[in-house]
Amino acid sequence: MAHCQHFSSCGGCAVDDRASIDKFLILKDALARAGFLDAPIAPLVEVPVATRRRVDLAVTRKGTEISLGLHKARGTDVVDMRECVLLLPEILPLLPPLRELLRSLTALRRAGSVIINWLDNGPDILLRLDAEFALPDRRRIVEFAKAHGAPRICVAAQKDIPEPVAVLQTPVLHFGGVAVTPPPGGFLQASTEGEAAIVNAVLAGLPKLTNKSRIVELFAGAGTLTFPLAAHARVEAYEGDEAACAAGEAAARAAGLAGRVSFTRRDLHRRPLQPADMVKAAAVVLDPPFAGAAAQMRFITASNVARVIYVSCNPDALAADAGQLRRAGYGVMAATPIDQFPYSGNLESVVVFGRQKSVAESEG
Repeated sequence: MAHCQHFSSCGGCAVDDRASIDKFLILKDALARAGFLDAPIAPLVEVPVATRRRVDLAVTRKGTEISLGLHKARGTDVVDMRECVLLLPEILPLLPPLRELLRSLTALRRAGSVIINWLDNGPDILLRLDAEFALPDRRRIVEFAKAHGAPRICVAAQKDIPEPVAVLQTPVLHFGGVAVTPPPGGFLQASTEGEAAIVNAVLAGLPKLTNKSRIVELFAGAGTLTFPLAAHARVEAYEGDEAACAAGEAAARAAGLAGRVSFTRRDLHRRPLQPADMVKAAAVVLDPPFAGAAAQMRFITASNVARVIYVSCNPDALAADAGQLRRAGYGVMAATPIDQFPYSGNLESVVVFGRQKSVAESEG
């Protein structure tokens, strides 16, 4: 790692030597804790640095001084970001003019945040501020968008629904060749390279399918996996976030996939999908949030679906959820560790589970 001036103060990186954390062993340990002692694990996929396209930055104001960056390690102060080896090179040049913009806004009094998602046509920016939004602020934001090629800038107070302030063109991202307009500040995989590795591992884990086969996808977001999956089977996608679900549904309609892909809004933590909804699926694919899918797992196992493909960003949650699958008679068919969070202990992974009969057939 080229030493970053912020290392040891910024909370973004835990180590300065990427090789010092063995992420293959992190996945192996997680599966072992679930009871899978000899799981087949593919070599680690390493995502390059300088590819991170999504960043959530904290903002503080002290008089005329603006700090924009990540919080200090084990602290609440903001490290004013001047460099970062992880971010896309296009993002860093935005930060100095963003500081000037934030300094000029009356809607920022003490603290806020800036989410930047770098889409296919530029930076999609969400400003969360802590005071009333005024007309001069609106003009300054529109001018910033024009000057820096931002297709969209939205503003929200605290946790309010974001309001589009500057929309110079439709913000767009492609999933499986389908154009999607993600919600402001919406979740994206950290990098296009990491996303591609995840998609490849998920598709490689699918069973043999026909054009009439059906895949149930849980925690689908705006369609990161949905649209690549739709090239292989019909997809029923479930997502709890209203804006993400609406974005995926709109993209499916615009792409002429309404009969091939369906999006349903459902809080899978409070209202898990029931076994009867999954029993005839060729596969269940899920990409739960950091805490995992504890409430949903027992209904997946009760459905006896032959193939479960689990995308994880938290080895501890994976260990707990995979344990439920093992106790229900599933085995690990394949597992892929993906390091799209260099210099941290975080790990993305894709694990393919099959009922023991399916595993035996695949080995025979």
